[in-house]
Amino acid sequence: MTIASNLGYPRIGRRRELKAALESFWAGQTDAAALQDAAARLRAAARALQRGSGISHIPSGDFALYDHVLETALAFGAIPDGYGWNGEGPATLATMFALARGARGTEAERAAGISPDAPALEMTKWFDTNYHYLVPRLGPATRFRLVQDRWTDAFQEGLAAGTRTRPVILGPVSFLLLAKGVEGAVPLDLLPALLPAYAAVLRNLAEAGAAWVQMDEPCLVTDLPPGAAEAYRRAYRSLAEAAPGLNLLLATYFGGLEDNLPLAAELPVAGLHLDLVRAPEQLAPALEVLPRERWLSLGLVDGRNVWRTDLRAALSLARQATAAGFARRLMVAPSCSLLHVPHALSQETALDPALKRRLAFAEEKLAEIALLAKGVDEGDAAIAAALKESDAVLEAARQDARLHDPAVAARLAAVTPEMERRASPYPVRAQAQQARLKLPPLPVTTIGSFPQTAEVRTLRARLARGEITQDAHDAEIARLTEDAIRWQDEIGVDVPVHGEFERNDMVKYFAEQLAGYAFTKHGWVQSYGSRCVAPPIIWADVARPAPMTVRWATHAQSLTSRPVKGMLTGPVTMLQWSFVRSDIPRETVCRQIALAIRDEVADLQEAGIPIIQIDEPAIREGLPLRRAAQPAYLRWATACFRLAASVAGNATQIHTHMCYSEFNDIIAHIAAMDADVISIETARSDMELLEAFAAFDYPNAIGPGVWDIHSPRVPGEAEMTGLLRRAAQRIPARRLWVNPDCGCKTRGWGEVRPAVENLVRAARRLRAEGFAESPA
Repeated sequence: MTIASNLGYPRIGRRRELKAALESFWAGQTDAAALQDAAARLRAAARALQRGSGISHIPSGDFALYDHVLETALAFGAIPDGYGWNGEGPATLATMFALARGARGTEAERAAGISPDAPALEMTKWFDTNYHYLVPRLGPATRFRLVQDRWTDAFQEGLAAGTRTRPVILGPVSFLLLAKGVEGAVPLDLLPALLPAYAAVLRNLAEAGAAWVQMDEPCLVTDLPPGAAEAYRRAYRSLAEAAPGLNLLLATYFGGLEDNLPLAAELPVAGLHLDLVRAPEQLAPALEVLPRERWLSLGLVDGRNVWRTDLRAALSLARQATAAGFARRLMVAPSCSLLHVPHALSQETALDPALKRRLAFAEEKLAEIALLAKGVDEGDAAIAAALKESDAVLEAARQDARLHDPAVAARLAAVTPEMERRASPYPVRAQAQQARLKLPPLPVTTIGSFPQTAEVRTLRARLARGEITQDAHDAEIARLTEDAIRWQDEIGVDVPVHGEFERNDMVKYFAEQLAGYAFTKHGWVQSYGSRCVAPPIIWADVARPAPMTVRWATHAQSLTSRPVKGMLTGPVTMLQWSFVRSDIPRETVCRQIALAIRDEVADLQEAGIPIIQIDEPAIREGLPLRRAAQPAYLRWATACFRLAASVAGNATQIHTHMCYSEFNDIIAHIAAMDADVISIETARSDMELLEAFAAFDYPNAIGPGVWDIHSPRVPGEAEMTGLLRRAAQRIPARRLWVNPDCGCKTRGWGEVRPAVENLVRAARRLRAEGFAESPA
């Protein structure tokens, strides 16, 4: 009998209950017991829903209060000094959240032994998704041992509620490959010390009655570094011996195994999961090399996108496996955890009916998995109605004339190479810009947004409910913008921003003004911690009917003599942070968006805005996981940025922003984007991320973030000054800007005001020392 299984489920709740519980706890409005009760209710609801949907292998241990990688590190005692852990027993919530968000210096933290200066762990993208994980910090002093068996606890919780779950554990090799070594430590070398802790978990699970354990090893779909293949062999020999009666499912996802297929096939595990959405071509070679006593889990339902599954195509793949001898050892599953899609399409009542018919969120994907398992076992007749509906939906999409705009196609066809190049090289532009802007050395700016306070959110909600008019709303936005500009002028911010109070989200705000996008009301997915986003859906050709930002940018510029930045989201980020149509290449969609952004750049320039920032935080995120596929992506991604930006004249300064990325392997392509100024996240890495720019001799100006806005901690002037001094060891001071890591929308004014004031003081202090002569 084919097993309907799931690899993971969204944690946040249908109505973002986890976000509410976390933020209430952080605000001191509820206690730890209330937070844990809310989490337990979410886990119980997820188990019940999956069971009711016909899922036999229901995951447990996939839930996390903040991040599953962080909680894995905590479970194994990989906790740096300074965070209030004495080396014995489970870490407290205070320790967890200090690692995730940084210490705030509160009385409660001091009582818990947490250093007031303890910074948050580095945060980076989970492979090529928009989920962020906390990077474990491992050094010579790290002593692995099982101090909190979160997986057996979760398994026993499900068992007590009548559900025998399949625990999900981030595998030991991927855990180490995703970690950061400090003080000369190489994480992979720590495998022998880590394996006993993993073995203890497996023994506990076997004793508790678990039949299967899912070991997530997504690094197997990447180019493995030296020593990793042998690490996999050693790890799984050890784990197979630890609990011989326990079935281990080796889960790979986000791509194909490719050259790692023989390695995966030889590991002593009971089953192997393949992502056949991202890499359907890997099924045939897998069927050739996998032993027939191995269970095969087929990832047939897309865990990364919101489109319905082509049931016939998925069944065809499954039947290749049954014909090859896996009929009695087959699982049907999503391609990866459903963490990356919204909860339930049934909550969406305002979507276009024809479009809604084409979609499937997490709940609907569970139903598709159960249908496919039934179809494999019982044949097409058993799911005839579902197959007919699937066929009809696909045909309706093919016939929908709204998907294609001839005018958009004509514009794309007319793009020339000259449209993807600035008129002059950077040195010429830098002189023209300095002559126009007259900026001091170490110019201070912020990344764009200011706090989206309760006042701002209430204003937007009242407009949506029809309680106030658009004019009344806009008058308040104008007042907030004026207050922000006046404050920046008073404290001495050299390049102010308008604060983006009119914007709901850096992608959605633009998408709502572009043709080709659709939107959900409850389509939330987790980005990190309590931060949730509702990605728009690109379902048709993208075009810009009218200017999008000129009104508020020019209003802000009218309030100050300083140069104001116009703020745009770049085409690659607009693509990556949306659910994208699958009927045309992603490159084509990105180029459509680039032309829309290009029009906006031209209009801002025409309106007299002297600096335009085109944010591209997702350009690294979109990088294919395999090196062989990366050059093609980087060529079109950087070309799309240049297509959007290159309409700017020499005296118009183009900025871009990137956050939480490793840049070493793409630094040449970042340079090829040819932005005049790039701002990047560097505070959590203590400026280490600048090493790539220094080694490459990055030619343009750069703003290394000196304040981690993802943490509530406010760094002092001395700390910021020290970071800037370290930055100047890698980048000539004359090309440095001073800015936070990212936009400030998620912080409060009580944090933003002192932090930005410290930015200004740090820059002035260094200027007074003659630290730099010119920003160009």
